[in-house]
Amino acid sequence: MKRYARSAAALLALLVALLLGGAGVASAHAALLSTDPAQGSVVAVPPTAVTLHFSESVTLEPDALRVFDPSGKRVDTGTAGHASGDASTAQVRIDASAAAAQGTYTVAWRVISADTHPVAGAFTFSIGRSSAPATLTGVAGVGDSGPTATGSLYGLTRGVQYGAMALLVGSVGAVLLCWPGGLRLRGVQRLMIAGWAGLLLSTLAELALRGTYEAGTGLGKVFDLSLLRQVLGEKLGVLLAVRVLLLAGAGVFLALLGGHAHEDESGALVAERRRRIGLGVTGALLSIAIAVTWPLGDHASVGMQVPLAVTLDTVHILSMSLWLGGLATVLVGLRALTRAGGIDVRAVGRFSTLAFWCVAALTATGVYQAWRGLGSWSALTDTTYGRLLLVKIGAVLVILGAAWMSRRWLALLRADASAEDATGSAEATEVLEAEAGAGTGVVLAEVSAAARGGEQTAERAADAVGVGDTTDPADPAGADADADPDPERAAQLARQARARQQARQRKAREAAPARGMLLRSVALEAVFAVVVLGLTTALTNSPPGRAVAEQQAVAKAAAHGPVDVTLPYDTTGSTRGAKGKVTIDIDPARPGQNTLHAYLYDSTGKPVDVPEIDIALSLKSKNLGPLAVKLDHLDIGHWGTADLELPLAGQWTLAVTVRSDDIDEATVTTPVTVG
Repeated sequence: MKRYARSAAALLALLVALLLGGAGVASAHAALLSTDPAQGSVVAVPPTAVTLHFSESVTLEPDALRVFDPSGKRVDTGTAGHASGDASTAQVRIDASAAAAQGTYTVAWRVISADTHPVAGAFTFSIGRSSAPATLTGVAGVGDSGPTATGSLYGLTRGVQYGAMALLVGSVGAVLLCWPGGLRLRGVQRLMIAGWAGLLLSTLAELALRGTYEAGTGLGKVFDLSLLRQVLGEKLGVLLAVRVLLLAGAGVFLALLGGHAHEDESGALVAERRRRIGLGVTGALLSIAIAVTWPLGDHASVGMQVPLAVTLDTVHILSMSLWLGGLATVLVGLRALTRAGGIDVRAVGRFSTLAFWCVAALTATGVYQAWRGLGSWSALTDTTYGRLLLVKIGAVLVILGAAWMSRRWLALLRADASAEDATGSAEATEVLEAEAGAGTGVVLAEVSAAARGGEQTAERAADAVGVGDTTDPADPAGADADADPDPERAAQLARQARARQQARQRKAREAAPARGMLLRSVALEAVFAVVVLGLTTALTNSPPGRAVAEQQAVAKAAAHGPVDVTLPYDTTGSTRGAKGKVTIDIDPARPGQNTLHAYLYDSTGKPVDVPEIDIALSLKSKNLGPLAVKLDHLDIGHWGTADLELPLAGQWTLAVTVRSDDIDEATVTTPVTVG
């Protein structure tokens, strides 16, 4: 058993290491689709605002968007908000006077997606000309290269919560539904308290870490009350606070459960059936209420079929808790002998039935979750979510294999127990018949009837010989000296006590192999249950495959949307339009008819006319072009056409030639995507 304990400890340590090593800023499924100004673009005049468009609604903190000039000074003003009331956008105003410097500006952003996961990033754009961006340190989204201490601890608290939930619900469920006598075992009591205390403390820890995790700051801000108030105003903060209150009620429930538990002649958990039903209903309602706080704050709360997804996710969590937490309870019960309060064969059988229905519920709800989260077969191997799901399925299959072994050992243990009852009674009867002689015929008739019934043990049969005798079996001769001074009678009683003891020892000795193997198979289930809990935590911190595919499709469509590029040029001439920038817009940048507009600005950013501007497009992969674009002069510095025909999709080369006088001209090129 020590070897299995060491293996379980090593596996748990590995799981914790994986959580610490991989729990950084959790990716979720709010993806940045586009920005205004566009990422990497060069604009002639400072923008009045910076706007970001996301794939889903996002929650904004006061510093959700920060804009830094080339020297690293902040030029945004006010707090971030949604553009035109659109919850999927984030916008911050720019101080025009502060953003007068030419060069490359950096925009750092950090928002909370609809499923409560924070996402962050950064991009650059330039005003007037490109330059080296400012070197920024300690800014969320800029230079994030790995997990932080805050992110690691935050991920660990979520993993501990799943394990503690399983211990709490599983141990209470196993006691109420399968093994009423288990409440009297100290090990089971410790499981309940550990589950309750672990869930309460880890929930409080997540609540304390949430503010710094969202803001991307260090652990020094954990006790910042302003961050805590901010978290309590969000959806996840409210859910965590509700969970804490529910756990306070669960603590009262555990106290009542322990106070009403006592052992009576029938071995019932609670004396009155009404109280037993009341405790069961109360425990079930508390378990459901606590469990539903998870899906309401995770992937199930966004996307399609939200009510159904939240309901089935709650069933999934409860089934997981009953199964895996019940396994831990059975493991504790198997470590103690039955006569010392350990779990008996019938209780293990009842839990086996409960585990079967839990696995059935897990399978049904898991299939739905996989379908909803993946969206396609390819997502199983092409996304992190799918690969984690495959590993989790493998771990569950190992648990099911170990459970099948446990059921076989349980069946053998049941058969051994039945055989031992009959054999032990028969052997004890033979000893008693030889010892009792002809003078105890009536009593021997009772012993023989007990042996034929097969349900009374050798201990009961031996006791039947001494009907009316109050002798202590440990010292029958000494205790019966006053009542029966016959030494032959005392010796007979002593031999009867030895026969009972030998029958008990033989039964325990012959049942030990099956019980030991059952203990080992259940331990294997418990070890891989820890793996499943860790993988479940990782899955909640990973974007579902369906969401990743949708993000990629939207991002691809956005990338293949209208072209908006700004190119600097310099003809080396001396006229006003000899140096400046040209902006080209192509809409919709897809095969077929398109519109094209060209805007020319001088070195001061003002529109300017030049003697000639030519535009041509080439598709080198198909040896197509250059296709000259016929432009109409529409306004000062503005040329365009509504009849640009692009025959094929692909990576085209756009060439713009600007002639500022009779002899000075310049040609600038850039790749553009036509989708």
